[in-house]
Amino acid sequence: QVQLVESGGGLVQPGGSLTLSCAASTSSFSSYVMGWYRQAPGKQRELVATITSGGSTNYGDSAKGRFAISRDNAKNTVYQQMNSLKPEDTAVYYCTASRVGLGLTSWGQGTQVTVSS
Repeated sequence: QVQLVESGGGLVQPGGSLTLSCAASTSSFSSYVMGWYRQAPGKQRELVATITSGGSTNYGDSAKGRFAISRDNAKNTVYQQMNSLKPEDTAVYYCTASRVGLGLTSWGQGTQVTVSS
């Protein structure tokens, strides 16, 4: 339904920061709740954050106080600012788009974030 392309992943030292971007190809971007999930090898996929069109946010426990999700509806883009990164933040990060009320979710291909000294 929605084409999602993540970018901004890479290698960062512990305590450092990264900002991920997700570009959505849709004419109805404002109709979607956007989100970020992550999955490390051998671990379950977990919610990082979500944001509604109006800017209401929710964060997973591991992200609270360190990460910030935001969106620019005019640019069809959602962002994930990640600060104070820890080695346990190492994972593939996926962008998601969910149409409100439909229970359908689109997923991007993911971008690798590696936190290591």
